[in-house]
Amino acid sequence: MSYTIEARSSHVDSSSGTSPSKAASGSAFQVIRRNGSVTPFDASKISVALTKAFLAVEGGRAAASRRVHETVEGLTSQIVAALTRRSAQERTFHIEEVQDQVELALMRGEHHKVARAYVLYREDRKRERAAELAMAQTPAVPAINVKAKDGSLSPLDGARLQKLIGESCEGLEDISADAVLTETQRNLYDGITLDELADAPVLAARTLIETEPNYTYVTARLLMDKLRREALSFIAGRVDEARQSEMGERYPEYFKAFIAKGIAADLLDPELARFDLERISSALKPERDAIFQYLGLQTLYDRYFLQTNGIRFELPQAFFMRVAMGLALREIDREAKAIEFYNLISSFDFMCSTPTLFNAGTPRPQLSSCFLTSVPDDLDGIFKSIKDNALLAKYSGGLGNDWSRVRGLGAHIKGTNGESQGVVPFLKVANDTAIAVNQGGKRKGAVCAYLETWHIDIEEFLDLRKNTGDDRRRTHDMNTAHWIPDLFMQRVAEDGQWTLFSPDEVPDLHDLYGTAFAERYEAYEAKAERMEMKVARRVRAVDLWRRMLTMLFETGHPWITFKDPCNLRSPQQHCGVVHSSNLCTEITLNTSNDEVAVCNLGSVNLAAHVTADGLDREKLARTVKTAMRMLDNVIDINFYTIPEARRSNLRHRPVGLGMMGFQDAIQTMQIAYGSDEAVDFADISMEAISFHAISSSVDLAAERGRYPSFDGSLWSQGVLPIDSIELLKAARGPDIRIDTSSTLDWATLRERVRTIGMRNSNTMAIAPTATISNICGVAQSIEPAFRNLYVKSNMSGDFTVVNPILVRDLKARGLWDEVMVADLKYFDGSLGSIDRVPDDLKALYATAFEIDSHWLVDAAARRQKWIDQGQSLNLYIAAPNGRKLDALYRLAWERGLKTTYYLRSQSATHVEKSTLKRTDGKLNAVASSVLYSAPADNNSMSGKACSIDDPTCEACQ
Repeated sequence: MSYTIEARSSHVDSSSGTSPSKAASGSAFQVIRRNGSVTPFDASKISVALTKAFLAVEGGRAAASRRVHETVEGLTSQIVAALTRRSAQERTFHIEEVQDQVELALMRGEHHKVARAYVLYREDRKRERAAELAMAQTPAVPAINVKAKDGSLSPLDGARLQKLIGESCEGLEDISADAVLTETQRNLYDGITLDELADAPVLAARTLIETEPNYTYVTARLLMDKLRREALSFIAGRVDEARQSEMGERYPEYFKAFIAKGIAADLLDPELARFDLERISSALKPERDAIFQYLGLQTLYDRYFLQTNGIRFELPQAFFMRVAMGLALREIDREAKAIEFYNLISSFDFMCSTPTLFNAGTPRPQLSSCFLTSVPDDLDGIFKSIKDNALLAKYSGGLGNDWSRVRGLGAHIKGTNGESQGVVPFLKVANDTAIAVNQGGKRKGAVCAYLETWHIDIEEFLDLRKNTGDDRRRTHDMNTAHWIPDLFMQRVAEDGQWTLFSPDEVPDLHDLYGTAFAERYEAYEAKAERMEMKVARRVRAVDLWRRMLTMLFETGHPWITFKDPCNLRSPQQHCGVVHSSNLCTEITLNTSNDEVAVCNLGSVNLAAHVTADGLDREKLARTVKTAMRMLDNVIDINFYTIPEARRSNLRHRPVGLGMMGFQDAIQTMQIAYGSDEAVDFADISMEAISFHAISSSVDLAAERGRYPSFDGSLWSQGVLPIDSIELLKAARGPDIRIDTSSTLDWATLRERVRTIGMRNSNTMAIAPTATISNICGVAQSIEPAFRNLYVKSNMSGDFTVVNPILVRDLKARGLWDEVMVADLKYFDGSLGSIDRVPDDLKALYATAFEIDSHWLVDAAARRQKWIDQGQSLNLYIAAPNGRKLDALYRLAWERGLKTTYYLRSQSATHVEKSTLKRTDGKLNAVASSVLYSAPADNNSMSGKACSIDDPTCEACQ
């Protein structure tokens, strides 16, 4: 096979009948060759290369084939059009850009054999060029000058560039420093700026991630060099840089200067300067800068590290220590505790939630993740609640609002003798407020509105996310969720009737649950039958349920959450009612006019606590003990923007310890997600976390005292989460399908809880961890793999994601090669259709849409028995229909789940397939446009689908 392309396309004259190929060939577009020379573009060479590609695969018959001729002509036009759309401004492009577009056009056209041969040919040529470079005594670095910010030019330090790349590759298997250097040199030119020079090796290394996951570490280390120069130069007041090998000596002095600079800029709490900084700085571990993956470090760089005027001056270990110091401010030996906290988070064994990472150690340490409010039924209360939303969101809080008390459409307004417009217009205002207050510019504001299923406006509530209808009664940016009583699910099961009321006529339903709710609700139904209700309407329960599921499928909302298990199993039912969950459906805390519920989150990295032999219980116990202390400290240090939040948090002291990396953990142990073994491990691992979290809270109570509202709680009665299942069984009947087996010494712990007490009213909640799992480089939360190879999009850009454990196993069987990469792209990251992959690997690495949804519910049910709050549970269905959705959500209710989160279903259309070259990271504007991405997670009939990696889903963590 011998075909290549020597030039690139150009501007398309869309106003004339000239073909793109001819128009481009005659234009002023230029091509950068691999040797750095620039030549005029000649589009005919694309046609020649394509023809040679077809000849190489189909043989001599292709030359005389009219079909091939027409195909080549059409493909050439597509390629030219694609290139010129993106390069119309710069009017130059590199030779490899053309080849990328050739691959993409072939795959889009379903010429898969030709595309595969072309991919393999390019890889062969790349290896040949790398070998030629390696044979030279010194790699050829172009004789170019670098432009400083003041415009001055200085020669490129080629030796440093080589050392930097070589150091970034040290200790990593199956990577080539020469390949990175070669790709870097391709992007250098005379007059390159310092920032562009820092970006060049990052861009070079990230193109290789798809072929070898270890290049993600190389890319991160190269990005670290850019960050070091940025931070050290700011601290020094002049251009300053250092390689990773030099940071062992430089970090301590840098850290002390960082604290001083941060305080001077009013970005750090002056109290940090009163720590023993010699002791603190000597505990820093510079080598941990090398354990980041690219997605994690880029996310921190873009959104977390302290900056002033756009200049980041916070290095990773300073970041982790700043957070640790911020959480240790009130400890007796705060240096020792800060170092303990630092070691836990900098090793990725545990990670604090995003608000804690953003704000710990700063002048306004708003460290809490979630806030839950209950909106009253009067104008003053409604608009105060909206104002509270703005104040809470300003410092990165995620919001859950209970709107069930607000009277419905047509209800009487005594003050004006008029009729209410219902809850929807106020939801529109809340929606727009969330967008206006975007969490300090760091991420989108996010709120979820909850409404009970008996509310007269429930049918309008269902339509809030639709793209059709009156836009004044739509909330396109607000999440919505049902708050469903058990009685409704029972009416659905028996095909009964359901009555809708306005809450001003049935005010006590809001605070009732279980049998008390059912009795009172039926009394109101009888009253409505006697025509004693001004606003009431009867519907068939099954019809409403079907519409709820239909809208969930079409728009992704409202989510399905269950009121009764949240309340019946709540430890705090003696002093309030849970009226809603939070933004991500894992928090179940009481709310009232006087109390805004607050939860303080962090997650154990389960992947860091397993080996091939199973769970490392001793390490997990140590991690949970320290993590619980950190979370408890948040409550006292926290900056509260409204008094109701402070009152609630100090009175009940709830925290939410969760987990992430569940999929990484089971794959490390060679357990398939869709299996009984995975369900059993979900049970065992959550039992261990629950046991140690509760035990740690007892230890903190012994040291610091019980939380103020402990007396009368389920804890005070010796009723632990595993015991509270009996309360749910008593309300629903004996047929509830919940496993109650256990393995640890709960009797002894139960007695300790009863006699010593608890420091925290609530201890566990599994949050989505959408961002912090990226930082740690593991799968988020309890999620199965979305794909084994795909491009993840978030607010930091687009990133190639490859499952490294899969790659390890494919290598062990001699199956990881260029063809496998191409096949994974073509089959959307799934192994299922790749014939040469053994069945055991297909089962082990099945993606989310290949796993039967009941496994997700089964695993979640086994976790839920140990958790005093809830879990953010996404459900995946590859080909949803009404029957499947009905069965799935009824199963979730029957198994005692408290809440569910997004429904994920595959897009109706296929994603684009490409080489994935230069498609990951925020620098994609320099490299190339995104060619391959994760599909939308909902097949939306109305066109409104929520993205699988929607940044608004990161609001909890």
